[in-house]
Amino acid sequence: MTNNKFDIKLRPTEIVDLDTLFQFQTDKEGGYMAAFMPKDPTDKKAYIEKYTKLLGDPTVNNQTIILDNKIVGSIAKFIIQGDTEITYWIDRNFWGKGIATQALKTFLTIETVRPIWGRVAFDNFGSQKVLEKCGFDKIGTDKGFANARQEETEEFIYQLT
Repeated sequence: MTNNKFDIKLRPTEIVDLDTLFQFQTDKEGGYMAAFMPKDPTDKKAYIEKYTKLLGDPTVNNQTIILDNKIVGSIAKFIIQGDTEITYWIDRNFWGKGIATQALKTFLTIETVRPIWGRVAFDNFGSQKVLEKCGFDKIGTDKGFANARQEETEEFIYQLT
């Protein structure tokens, strides 16, 4: 699927994408903003095993974000405790360009289940703006241990109905 502001395309994530997507996860600033990361975001074997399994899970929709034939991020839908949630990650080199917003808007035409939730660290203002621009409303807060910060961190809960 294509969107016209940039030459952004979403396509189902493939095993060959995982090496590039793993590299994004190892970015410390990106990890800090994401907050809720694996205990060891540099463990490539664990990452590849986890995402290889998820690619075969019919309840998960993993899409790779392509800009000008280059992987710049990922976006996914998953089910957790019966709720449909979204997650996305943009390579830090592409932050602030509207790519996440454009990718999420496109993704929401593919994933039409509502309500759908998104969660974001309280101080990740960029991601909060992405959700709000895509029609999500902030409906609550939660706290949990954020591995990337090594402390309990508040997160905002957003919902699109």
